Amino acid sequence: MPIRIESSFAFSLECETDVLLQFEAAAIPEQRIISHGTKLSPAIHEARVAAQDDIGERIWVRANGLFEVEYQADVEIMRQVSQVEGRTALPPHQLPGEAVEYLFDSRYCPSDRFQTFVEDEFGDTTGGARIAAIRDWIASNFTYSPGASGPHTTALDSFVERRGICRDYAHTMIVMARASTIPARYVACYAPGVDPQDFHAVAEVFLEDPELDGGGSWQLVDPTGMADPAETVKIGIGRDAADVSFLTTFGMSDFKRSSVSVTHVAQE
Repeated sequence: MPIRIESSFAFSLECETDVLLQFEAAAIPEQRIISHGTKLSPAIHEARVAAQDDIGERIWVRANGLFEVEYQADVEIMRQVSQVEGRTALPPHQLPGEAVEYLFDSRYCPSDRFQTFVEDEFGDTTGGARIAAIRDWIASNFTYSPGASGPHTTALDSFVERRGICRDYAHTMIVMARASTIPARYVACYAPGVDPQDFHAVAEVFLEDPELDGGGSWQLVDPTGMADPAETVKIGIGRDAADVSFLTTFGMSDFKRSSVSVTHVAQE
């Protein structure tokens, strides 16, 4: 069943400022854009550039004053979804180049700080079974608490506080996977069932794929339990939230409002 996305947000700039936007559903093989429309306020400059790993696009805008964004799309999900529990981890020396960078620490994900914990807590598991155990541990030990974290909160902060929002859950999932030598990346997305409805974030891990001889594939994992991989619309990916924010301003700005609605399209 297609997914309908309606999102909008607005911000104000004190002077001419460069802004990087990423909010549109990515046109990639695992999801088909049936229809879409983007409306932006007039800008001094506007240009589209490829996003991280060519998944989705970013929009450069140079503007001043109030800037508004409106977006609508219908998307059909076409990805093959399977349980991660039955998949094994690829040895590091067999990882393809696209996955290697997602083993390293990043701004919000200091995975080296978690190596002792993951071995103590999940040492009797490997591969997809460890990913499932980490996912379930986060779901059981964290409290979803809007307002409990901010733009500077790292996975280590979230681990200590044991609370946060989807961004914090995803970061914690990522650091524990990387500490287990399993590549993991951050996915900005839309998904029905997210409460409160907003731009959502999940993790994606690289595991062995039985359909690829000696190869692997990326698998979505949401420790909040709110997003079904079969109904998740990817916006973009990155090492962590810093790489794929829907709004990054290179100057002073005042965020005004945002609204996100993600629903199933009724079948006729």
